[in-house]
Amino acid sequence: MAAATARLLWGVLLLIHGLHFAHSQVHIVYLGQGHGRGLDPLLTTRRQVRLLCNVFSRQEEAEEAMVYSYTHGFSGFAAVLNSTQVQALAGLEEVISVFRSKTLKLHTTRSWDFMGLGWLGSHGRRRSSSSLQLDHGGDIIVGVLDSGIWPESDSFKEPPLMPPVPASWRGGCVRGESFDPKKACNRKLVGAKYYVAGFEREYGPLNTTGEAEYRSPRDRIGHGSHTASTAAGSAAAGASYFGFGAGTARGGAPRARVAAYKVCWFRELDGVCTEADVLAAFDEALRDGVGVISASLGSPPPLMELFRTSTDIGAFHAAQLGTPVVFSAGNNDDRLPSLVQNVSPWSICVAAATIDRTFPTRIVLGNNLSFTGEGFIRKEKKAKLVASIQLFTDGSCNIERWDQRTRAPGAVVLCFAAVGDTSSAFAGLSVLLAANASAIIFAESTGTPTATDDLLPSVHVDLRRGTQILHYIRSSRNPTVQIMPSRTSIGGSPAPSVAYFSSRGPSSVSPDILKPDVAAPGVNILAAWSPKSTPTYLAPFDRRSVNWNFNSGTSMACPHVSGVVALIRSVHPDWSPAMIKSALMTTAYTSDTSADRVLSGGTAKPADAFDVGAGHVDPLRAVDPGLVYDMQARDYVVYLCSLGYSEAQIKSMLLPSPSVDASCAAGGRHSDLELNYPAITVSELRATVTVKRTLRNVGQNRHAVYFAAVVSPHGVSTAVWPPLLVFSAQNREASYYVTMSPAKRSQGRYDFGEIVWSDGYHRVRTPLAVQVTNTMDGGPRSM
Repeated sequence: MAAATARLLWGVLLLIHGLHFAHSQVHIVYLGQGHGRGLDPLLTTRRQVRLLCNVFSRQEEAEEAMVYSYTHGFSGFAAVLNSTQVQALAGLEEVISVFRSKTLKLHTTRSWDFMGLGWLGSHGRRRSSSSLQLDHGGDIIVGVLDSGIWPESDSFKEPPLMPPVPASWRGGCVRGESFDPKKACNRKLVGAKYYVAGFEREYGPLNTTGEAEYRSPRDRIGHGSHTASTAAGSAAAGASYFGFGAGTARGGAPRARVAAYKVCWFRELDGVCTEADVLAAFDEALRDGVGVISASLGSPPPLMELFRTSTDIGAFHAAQLGTPVVFSAGNNDDRLPSLVQNVSPWSICVAAATIDRTFPTRIVLGNNLSFTGEGFIRKEKKAKLVASIQLFTDGSCNIERWDQRTRAPGAVVLCFAAVGDTSSAFAGLSVLLAANASAIIFAESTGTPTATDDLLPSVHVDLRRGTQILHYIRSSRNPTVQIMPSRTSIGGSPAPSVAYFSSRGPSSVSPDILKPDVAAPGVNILAAWSPKSTPTYLAPFDRRSVNWNFNSGTSMACPHVSGVVALIRSVHPDWSPAMIKSALMTTAYTSDTSADRVLSGGTAKPADAFDVGAGHVDPLRAVDPGLVYDMQARDYVVYLCSLGYSEAQIKSMLLPSPSVDASCAAGGRHSDLELNYPAITVSELRATVTVKRTLRNVGQNRHAVYFAAVVSPHGVSTAVWPPLLVFSAQNREASYYVTMSPAKRSQGRYDFGEIVWSDGYHRVRTPLAVQVTNTMDGGPRSM
């Protein structure tokens, strides 16, 4: 009851807060490329203030309303505006979009070995992969937009003999609370900044009482340190989580530099990031000269149209400047389609997958029946076994359903995720507070159980095992259980599989653009952590402090790809962001370590392109893909035309160039299928469609011949012409056409196939995802 009352009071406070700001809220006014690049930032800001004066009576009011002026990578500003002012600004010719600054959320060692990047040529088999990490990346700065950095972590120490910071770097570290740049920054951590103005306009003054947060780049949450160390952390020996996963932790590009841009702040046990702050970080990161931007954050559907979100705008201008941007796909436990986030075609969207490291934990019941679950159990436990229905009125392991007449001190409680849809962390807290139990067995329907560190020691089992344990409890007068210490196991389970929480496609904004793009490790990733943050965020109940933590989410998958992108950029500095993404996608794989199809987590079904994108990232193959798809400014023009933007708007969004044709076809008849994307997705195939793609030879053999092999989606007749592509020193590019025709009557069903170009060594795979739509609802269907 106390918890319910507290939530009611909190809801009233939020309502009052919302009413107070109902008429004036932070909005972002996007002006495109505008006058932002190449001009004095002060002059650009003055132009923006004059524009803002159109909706204010005095210049002083306009200046006071302005939160940020974006002047480096693009032009725009954030300001506190009411609805009338928003409408007036949106009607101005030079304004492309005006949108509310929404709140984004964070998408929260062994993984690099699993991906083929072994360390120091382990067992003599990985010398080529080891040299990739050892020899490359030192010239790349990875910009991480997240919750900041814990600079004392071993991940951010300057390795011996690290060369000077690249001369092209224009960023730096700023002083703040508990953050001295002279002590915190070095040749490894070369940048650290923070952005809080948007947060404070939205939520009020930052709470720094008792180190609740730091008004500085210092990481209070732990999430930012985790993602930064995953992408580009230095090699750190002796990393483990209470002895689990012990080894040398390192980032994907351990020689790359790190620049932390703190845009997310600790609030209500979560990381909160406002779009105004995120866009300010994008603007400065592009000016500073980062080589890759990694952002494990986003906003859940319904998604706004492109150029009405900070992430899409920032990534678009980054792509024009040659800076790849990597995003997480988002987390959603529902495993439903079209929940994927960060779907712009000029960025890389990453799904989460498992690795082959598990933490088996043996459970022995009082009748000697034994099972193996997953957990982080450090000490053997023998205790009474209790079913949750004996403690909670509906068996949900929810503190609000606790029967206060019951207790189970020291017992192990069996909880079911299917009842009340509670997480294991919340169940552990509820069981601790309500029953004073010593551990939980958590039965879940997510396919293969995954170990998590909850407030109480927990062992995860599947629903079948959980049901068997429940039957034992009901049939025994004195049910007991013995839980053995967990161990770390490598290679005992097929991997990868797509994580059950990883958000799925197709895109709800541009369904003809495949999203997610690729998958990477995102389950139980060990990386650096803020010792001021507990492993579970459940303070004050959890008082533990750690330097390394296991974390799961597409947030963890994103920096894995960011690290690989840093390596590719270092090896191929002349490649565009589109070429790098193509290399990742066309070399990705779709089979697991047992040579079977990658499974879709939470099911027993093979993953499709909307689960895993083009496949799981393969760093070594991505460095030498053979052929790549590239996208130039004209490709983006055609795409923007298909979205309905005018020629004037498109010109204002592009870097000035006399060679770029920014015109749209008469009548605006463009299709997003024309984008030279490394996948072909047709969301509505009603009649025959022909799609053109162009490939560029980037292999060492300038004189190469590639042959096509086609796997048609079910019910689709697919033809590729020409069936072979011939490249030479003079002809580095070649185009082909894919003609698809419906070969069945269908509605509302996607089918999948692929086109593979091969020269006998390289394998360039392009996924096909097609939905035949040629029947009406309720009409005849093919069997």
